[in-house]
Amino acid sequence: MLPPIIQGGMGIGVSGWRLARAVSQLGQLGVVSGTALDLLLTRQLQLGDTGGHLRRALDAFPYPEVARRILGRYFIPGGKEDDAPFKTPPMISHQPSRSTRELVIASSFVAVHLAKEGHAGWVGLNLLEKIQTPTLLALYGAMLAGVNVVLMGAGIPRQIPKILDDLAAGNPAEMRLDVTGAKEPVLIHLDPAEFGPVPELARPIFLAIVSSPVLAENLRRKSSGRVDGFVVEAAIAGGHNAPPRGPMQLTAEGEPIYGERDRIDPAKFAEIGLPFWLAGGYGRIGKLREAQALGAKGIQVGTAFAFCEESGFDPSIKAEILAGVKRDDLKVHTDAFASPTGFPFKVAQVTGSIADPSVYQERGRVCDLGVLREIYQKPDGGVGYRCSAEPEDAYIAKGGDPSQTAGRICLCNSLASSAGIPQIRHGNVEPQLITIGDDLNAVRESLLKGRDSYTAADVIERLLA
Repeated sequence: MLPPIIQGGMGIGVSGWRLARAVSQLGQLGVVSGTALDLLLTRQLQLGDTGGHLRRALDAFPYPEVARRILGRYFIPGGKEDDAPFKTPPMISHQPSRSTRELVIASSFVAVHLAKEGHAGWVGLNLLEKIQTPTLLALYGAMLAGVNVVLMGAGIPRQIPKILDDLAAGNPAEMRLDVTGAKEPVLIHLDPAEFGPVPELARPIFLAIVSSPVLAENLRRKSSGRVDGFVVEAAIAGGHNAPPRGPMQLTAEGEPIYGERDRIDPAKFAEIGLPFWLAGGYGRIGKLREAQALGAKGIQVGTAFAFCEESGFDPSIKAEILAGVKRDDLKVHTDAFASPTGFPFKVAQVTGSIADPSVYQERGRVCDLGVLREIYQKPDGGVGYRCSAEPEDAYIAKGGDPSQTAGRICLCNSLASSAGIPQIRHGNVEPQLITIGDDLNAVRESLLKGRDSYTAADVIERLLA
């Protein structure tokens, strides 16, 4: 039932509801990125909610008192002053407050509701296994909005199928968190009944994002419930990549070296017997047909969609990236150390972004969003949070390994800045960070006849050619 083209779920706000809706309206699978949706909603409300889209979606939220509380707390008619900092919601812990639970559920509902508005196409939600504390809440909010597909990578999402089953049945759900050094399980819970009457919900299709057939088969056999298929991602895809198998080895430029063990063999995935989509380098003309000839249902494409007119990247970033692609001088670096997750992360080398060493040094180390925090067990048995991109002294005081701090970038703040919602801190605007896949030809092909921009429809027409 799923279409052959899946639009990648990228960054904070890059794969927003506008892009997902544009793709879904054209018969393919539009995907909303589920990363930091609470941050997106609250900051866009503080910018005045131009067009009233967020308020319209909140009007449709099944718990109206919750919507009123969120608007009262964050909406600023006409928008905040340009030099005023954003009010930021609390970091999400393993024991989120009532207001945090309400906000995360509502923000996920808003994004999916707007993506599904005005058409009968299918919409997906992309989540990261590495970001666990909002997962139950984001899934419930998306399911309230009728999300059709859930996609999840950056880890082993073995628990998600049962969570989807439980939430669809209106039952309480729980998720075991990955806690460094934990001797006992640490669980996060959600009971839909605490918010009011529990509606009947459809169970979304679940696609795991993997790079190994061994992992795919393991998920098929040992997950908590039904896995419906896979997105198989090669190492040239944008954003986070799976680390190379075996000991980490780096090139002279500091990029991870991927070898024969990391090569994607579609035949191995075909043997598993579930549908799969190939990703990473499949955004060019003829690649859909090539993938299908190899046994795939279709392809997932991120980079080409990331810079189309409907994506959530700041327009100035799109213009700079597209100009660099046209000049053929844009460089993409697979940074083995930038991400606090420890996964390799693709970074476009753009002057003035946080990838610029001088900008990185000037910004200093600040962690006030905590999206990618590591959960660890404290010596007293309690649960703590740390991030290898926070100030080194603070990280080390929490038992963190000093060697893990080198080169770490605050992705949370810099990716939010790239989506046009930068924090203002002491009068300074947070620097941006741009992640993009290696296959720049996918962007170059989209710039039809020398144009300076292109649409999601242009990308899809080219992929189906």
